[in-house]
Formats: sequence, structure tokens, C-alpha cells
Amino acid sequence: MVKKFFLILLSIFMIFAGINHFRDPNFYLKMMPPYLPFHTELNYLSGLVEVLCGVLLLIPKTKVLGAWLCIATFIAVYPANIYMAQNPNLFPDLPEKVLYIRLPIQFLFIYWAYLFTKKKNE
Repeated sequence: MVKKFFLILLSIFMIFAGINHFRDPNFYLKMMPPYLPFHTELNYLSGLVEVLCGVLLLIPKTKVLGAWLCIATFIAVYPANIYMAQNPNLFPDLPEKVLYIRLPIQFLFIYWAYLFTKKKNE
């Protein structure tokens, strides 16, 4: 029951995070390191993938795929988190400490998703 709760919580988190890429694209565009091309397209793609992750987690037959996709997504967006920490002036509404705290927390999210990569993990 506890694992099911955390599965649903992760799913909701991913869906809302993904939707936010469409609701407030400018926030996410500021996160994009300059060396990445196609910022707008990558923003919408990552938002779409995050929503997909959340939906896949909720379907028993695709839960494991959703968990692995979450892990891949968390790894893929990590450079944006580093860029945020290196450029706190771009995020004046966020305390600089928060930008650095997000870096190790990303590994907790990876572990959280990893808990659902086994088929019998409900």
C-alpha cells in the first residue's frame, strides 16, 4: 500500500512537471544550457516525456517502462539543474541554496523511480 502511494505520488509529480513545461515555458527555457540547440523544441519534448512517464507509471503493464523512462529523464535534465546552480541570477525568485540542494535531490528522484523498475513491485 505504501509503495502504491509513492508510485501514484511520483506519477502525479511527473505529470504536473510535464504540464508546467507548456504552462510556463519561459521558466524552463531559462534552464537550458546555451550549448543545447532547439531550446523551445527540447522544452516541449521534455514536458511531453514527463507527462508520458507519469501516465506509464499508472498502467500496471507499462509501470516498469515508465520507471526507466523517469530515470532517463532525470539524468537527461540534470545538466539544466547544474546550469541553474551556476547561474542563480537567472532565477531571482529561487534562493541560491535551493538551486544547489536540487542537485543531490535529483539522485533521490532517480532512486525513487528505480524502486518501481521491478515487475513485482506494487
